[in-house]
Amino acid sequence: MISRIGQYTLQLGNAPSIVGFASVVSKKESEGPLCKYFDIIGDDDHFGEETWEKAESRMQKDAVGKALSKAGLTTGDIQYIFAGDLLNQCISSAYGLRDLQIPFVGLYGACSTMAESLSMASIFTAAGACTNAVAVTSSHFCSAERQFRFPLEYGGVRTPTAQWTVTGSGSVVVGSHLNGPYVNMVTIGKIQDMGIKDLNNMGAAMAPAAADTIKCFLEDTGKKPEDFDMILTGDLGLVGSELLVKLLLKDDIDISKKHQDCGLLIYDLEKQDVHAGGSGCGCSGSVLCSYILNNMQNGAINDVLFVATGALMSTTSVQQGESIPGIAHLVYLSNQSL
Repeated sequence: MISRIGQYTLQLGNAPSIVGFASVVSKKESEGPLCKYFDIIGDDDHFGEETWEKAESRMQKDAVGKALSKAGLTTGDIQYIFAGDLLNQCISSAYGLRDLQIPFVGLYGACSTMAESLSMASIFTAAGACTNAVAVTSSHFCSAERQFRFPLEYGGVRTPTAQWTVTGSGSVVVGSHLNGPYVNMVTIGKIQDMGIKDLNNMGAAMAPAAADTIKCFLEDTGKKPEDFDMILTGDLGLVGSELLVKLLLKDDIDISKKHQDCGLLIYDLEKQDVHAGGSGCGCSGSVLCSYILNNMQNGAINDVLFVATGALMSTTSVQQGESIPGIAHLVYLSNQSL
């Protein structure tokens, strides 16, 4: 049974379990501090494929396959797969998953897609529409640069606020099972637009959305930041993370002692040239499906607010001078079901 808590939050009765998860990354990501947690590491950014776009599709297929294997399930056990990515018409997902022959729901939440897909898979499972569902997303540095910015050969100078698109994929299998971690609650975010137009400052564009979603969840549930081991944002990076803390402090909400960001966890900012941190769908996807869920399984952390953030722009909107809307979706993960 699903019940509404407050205005924006859904509580998932008979909370779905995360029964399998897997992460796939490339060489650069494996050189960061989370290397030991990743399931599959590519020798380069092509993953044996001819193009970067095909490489991204391969990452998604491999991530789903590994997650199913770890869950002890096959494609025949899955009723729905929820997937999305950054490329036009979500081609990484469609081409990567077409051979699996699982009923497919394509999603676009930009870099928030891991939380969006996990929310949808969990809601479908909690509602009894399926027994098992898969959530998956990906991004690739080279394919994203080619679509959104400049050809790599151009050698453009990156600004200090710019973030590095993670070459990675994360997949979660959600099921009607008895063991944690559980998906207890979901808060679907509202679009927030503060007029930011700088394509190289995604953190500033997305921070207001993260602040709004976190605030709505806390108000709906009556919970406080100290009730959680971690409040994990998707990929605000250095600039966006600082803005998020400041925005919430205006409403007397202090998350500074609990907040961490996937874009700051996946790379070593001092040793790796990523400027303000990581970004992309694969950023929150690969961090959640490695470091976070591994540590939940072993009991090192028990309660996590996972708040993936996205910038809902396109090449067309940027060329037309539009601002960059932000979105953030929240998933409350816990080793105890409510």
